[in-house]
Amino acid sequence: MPIDVERDGHVAVITINRPEARNALDPEHNEALGAAVAGFEADDDLRVAVLIGAGDSTFSAGADLKKLIPSFRDRVRAGETPPWNFGGFTAVERTKPMIAAVNGHALAGGCEMALACDIRLASPNATIGLAETKWAIIPGAGGTVRLPRSVPLGLAMEMILTGDPIDAAEAHRVGLVNRVVPLESLRDEAVALARRIAARGPVAVRTARASVLEGLGTDEPAAMANEFRHFLDVLRTDDAVEGSTAFTEKRDPVYRGR
Repeated sequence: MPIDVERDGHVAVITINRPEARNALDPEHNEALGAAVAGFEADDDLRVAVLIGAGDSTFSAGADLKKLIPSFRDRVRAGETPPWNFGGFTAVERTKPMIAAVNGHALAGGCEMALACDIRLASPNATIGLAETKWAIIPGAGGTVRLPRSVPLGLAMEMILTGDPIDAAEAHRVGLVNRVVPLESLRDEAVALARRIAARGPVAVRTARASVLEGLGTDEPAAMANEFRHFLDVLRTDDAVEGSTAFTEKRDPVYRGR
């Protein structure tokens, strides 16, 4: 399969399986990855996803420069304005958290897919960068939008304008990745983190995520008002009753997502 999807309880592990091409996405893999993420979003039993690349050297080298980019470029040069939703999820709204397990190079569109995830873990051999200007194009899947919101502006500008990547240690130092994990345990640690999140109230997790993202770039009073609206919505759920009841009864809660 071009994209592998494994279920681990309420967690989906999505693997870009094209190591012979550094997990770059050609049209087939691009479509398949989008279908995998859409399937995760639509499945009520799945709460968190982990995205990882096959092999031990590359998360993803981005778009296939021999297949995907030329076909898209030719359509644009012919006067079309085709949609560009790289990976099938970088340009659409999602409701559930995704964790990028960056197990090697995450370059160009690979970096953009990692940026589109909510949490990033990296192995020591990882490099992260937006190489597009080296090929006389620019990031088109959120790179110029999400990177400056994730690292200091000067660093984002340097990475975008030079196309040069940073290594895992620097990515951790500037907060681009949450932590650096040995390569051999990266997948397990990412899944363990996903399980912890999946064990929380699913409506609360989705709503808290939405409140955070909606508050970015909004003035504080408006963001506080938005948070309060979400707070009231969550208090109306059955899971909110179950959470406090389980705490009082000193037992693990059983959340049903409603």
